[in-house]
Amino acid sequence: MNNDFIQGKWKEIKGDLRKAWGNVTDDEWEKTKGDATAIAGVLQQKYGMAKEEASQKVSAVMDKYLSSTREDLDKPERPH
Repeated sequence: MNNDFIQGKWKEIKGDLRKAWGNVTDDEWEKTKGDATAIAGVLQQKYGMAKEEASQKVSAVMDKYLSSTREDLDKPERPH
């Protein structure tokens, strides 16, 4: 996933992650710097998830943002 995209949407993504996994502290989220692998590692530690499960869950959250951005780009521009 594009790092610039993640950084641009990090506050929104972090909000969704926080809702789903409330036991992770703000400091822990910030230490990941939006890196999906690091986020999955935090989930593994805090929730005892398997690596693949954690990665899939993180990807699902991030893909939601990627999909919505693609949809916005695909919409035809309205005439003014």
